[in-house]
Amino acid sequence: MNTVESLVASRLLGVQAVKLQPNQPFTWASGWKSPIYCDNRKTLSYPDVRSLIKLELSRIILEKYPDVEAIAGVATGAIAQGALVADALGLPFVYVRSSKKDHGMENLVEGYLEEGKKVVVVEDLISTGGSSLKAVAALRNEKKCDVLGMVAIFTYGFPIAQEQFAAANVELTTLSNYEAVLKLALETNYISEDMLPTLQEWRKDPSNWKKD
Repeated sequence: MNTVESLVASRLLGVQAVKLQPNQPFTWASGWKSPIYCDNRKTLSYPDVRSLIKLELSRIILEKYPDVEAIAGVATGAIAQGALVADALGLPFVYVRSSKKDHGMENLVEGYLEEGKKVVVVEDLISTGGSSLKAVAALRNEKKCDVLGMVAIFTYGFPIAQEQFAAANVELTTLSNYEAVLKLALETNYISEDMLPTLQEWRKDPSNWKKD
C-alpha cells in the first residue's frame, strides 16, 4: 500500500473523521444506508493532522501541476482545506458554491479569479463525484478556467465516480481511500474479518445496499 494512503487512513481513523459501523449503519443525507461515515472537517481541529493533509495536498499539486495559477475549494467542506493549501503554495484562492447566491452579486465562484487561469480544485471527500464536478463545470463555464485536476483527502472509490470523472476529463488524485481504510482497520482490529464481506458489498452498489 502507498505509504501516504496508509498514513492518512491512520490519521482519519485516529481522530474519528472516518467511522466504520457495519453492524449499525449510518444514514446519509441522500437516504443511503452506509457502514461508513466520513467527516473530514474534524481533521481541522487537530493541528498535526491538518498540517499533514495540507502538506500532502500541496506536494501533489506541485509535483503534478507545477504551472498551477490558482486554487479553488469546493463549498463547504473543502473551503478551509483549499485555503490552507493556497496559503502554503502562495497562490490565489476562491471557492465554488453549490448554487448561486439569491442576492447581491449572485456569485457562484466566490473570490477574485481572472478568466482563463490554470486552476487545481481541492475537495475533501469524493462520493459519487456529482457535487465535485459541478464545481469544475462552474470554473470552466463561469471563468473559462483550465482545470488541471482535482485533489481530495478521501474517496469511497465508487465506480460511478470513476466514470463521471473520466467523462468530464478531470484527473483525480486522493490522499487515501476506502481500500486503505479497510486494510488498516483490519490490521489494527478496528474491524473483524467477518465484517469485510459486508463492507465490500456495500461499495459495489451503495444506493441499494441494505444490512442483512
